[in-house]
Amino acid sequence: IGIGTQGIRELLPMLQRPEIQIVAVCDPSKEAVGYKDWGKDYLRGQIRQVIKKPDWDCGGDGLIPGGRENGKNIVDTYYSNVAMQEKYKGCKAYEDVRELFVKEKDIDAVKIMTPDHLHGVLAMAAIKRGKHILMHKPISNRLAEGKKVVEMARNNPKVITHLIPWDSNGSMDTVMAWINAGAIGTLKEVHNWTNRPVWPQYPDIPAEKPAVPD
Repeated sequence: IGIGTQGIRELLPMLQRPEIQIVAVCDPSKEAVGYKDWGKDYLRGQIRQVIKKPDWDCGGDGLIPGGRENGKNIVDTYYSNVAMQEKYKGCKAYEDVRELFVKEKDIDAVKIMTPDHLHGVLAMAAIKRGKHILMHKPISNRLAEGKKVVEMARNNPKVITHLIPWDSNGSMDTVMAWINAGAIGTLKEVHNWTNRPVWPQYPDIPAEKPAVPD
């Protein structure tokens, strides 16, 4: 659920795991138009390598991959041409997540890769339907929503939930062992540096009302 640049980037390694079968993608955006990425050819190059199609192109505005049609095409191409699944029936593409939940009743799990403000709402919708969840950080933008997600997850023990954190520093076990062993004495202060936010985080609810995209 959510098949923009980050959704596609994390779709690629999932395709290569035989334990997983992706049956549907969902995103309001149909075509690859207006997407941004860290580099012009980063994602397109990764896609071409995974699906073994060096001339693959995203269409749309011809710049950065994204959108449900790209997602469907990537899944279909991989399972048909790389995994060589003889009985492959094709990946479904949905514009509205509510339609996905209605029509794909037999799915086991969903991965939520939408913008942050939808994480909590969609997680709760999935839990209500007994679907396991793989969700990108954060649990929600609002504390009240986050608490509701945690409460629902605890009250539905048959549903497996996993929040995907991000850590570029590696394991902190060694540092914690030093602290716990008293190697640096009594810990009094922790100084932390960060380059965040690298994009606007919008602590307030936006006031502008842009037109709904095509």
